[in-house]
Amino acid sequence: MAIAYKLANQNNPVAISALFDETFSDSESADEGKLIGRLAYNLIETTPEDDIVVFTGFEEDRLVGCIIFTRLRFEGDARQVYLLSPVAISSDQQRRGIGTELIRFGLQTLGNFGADIAVTYGDPDYYERVGFKPIDAAIIPAPLALEQPHGWLAQSLTDEEIYPFQGPARCADALNDPAYW
Repeated sequence: MAIAYKLANQNNPVAISALFDETFSDSESADEGKLIGRLAYNLIETTPEDDIVVFTGFEEDRLVGCIIFTRLRFEGDARQVYLLSPVAISSDQQRRGIGTELIRFGLQTLGNFGADIAVTYGDPDYYERVGFKPIDAAIIPAPLALEQPHGWLAQSLTDEEIYPFQGPARCADALNDPAYW
């Protein structure tokens, strides 16, 4: 079956939260599933509409993937930066390239919307496949202390190289918790 990737302008926070809960429970632990499921729900419910972009992947009527981008703001810097977090692909659909294609679709769409840079915090081996590269927190400060600084990654969505931001960074309220960093 083909996967339909789309910008989710009508978000269903309950279904999206359940996907994250199930995926992270299967791969990490039930506690991690609840934590990330709650994060996805809170991001959708509490982040201002202009500061969040949600992309989904459906196989027929079944939600099989979701990625969430939220604005990362820096005082005195007009560049539009989006943080990719979290990402979930249904456990039974992994290793089919759905996550890679969903992220590529999201990055291209954000670039078309005028975003300048995308950042994420995760496994470099995975995210480098879609163009992310390690970035020093001195260039793009993280909103909170990073437990694993090697997982701080970025990519330009324009022809411009990434040059240093003046901190501090401010993320969506739902992400402003050391448990995610």
